[in-house]
Amino acid sequence: MTVDSRYGSLTVEDGVATMTFRRRMPYPVEAVWAALTDPEQRAAWLGESTVDGRTGGRIATVPSEPPVPPEKKRMTGRILVWDPPRVLEHDWRQDIVEDGVVRYELEPDGADTILTLTHRGLSARNAGGYIPGTHAFLDRLEAVLAGTEVPGWAQRYEEVAPAYA
Repeated sequence: MTVDSRYGSLTVEDGVATMTFRRRMPYPVEAVWAALTDPEQRAAWLGESTVDGRTGGRIATVPSEPPVPPEKKRMTGRILVWDPPRVLEHDWRQDIVEDGVVRYELEPDGADTILTLTHRGLSARNAGGYIPGTHAFLDRLEAVLAGTEVPGWAQRYEEVAPAYA
């Protein structure tokens, strides 16, 4: 996977999937970190969030999409690594899928940031459904950082899902 690809990859080992996205973002690492960890900025691209910014703190998000009841899509977890502005890793607990771990790694590259997102622990079937959704959320993150109109999650999901089939 190169940083020039906007698409994620999916690997499965012993029935456990790992989704990986690696994207170059033309923003300083501090700006990307803030968009990932500041509840107000996080709400603009992902959904209503609380973040207790410390290792061992709690994180919760109710994604703005897809259109299912909030109790089904609510994600909660414990922050496993809080290393600003480089690493955020947390548990991913959500009623509708297997427990997992999400890790955001930010690497400065000149004036840009390389964002590597991994989500480990889903079944292959669930990961297959999550990967276009995660792609859509990352597109929304980039729009927030760019200060442009944030694309609708459902529309982006429909546009990118065929590439993951």
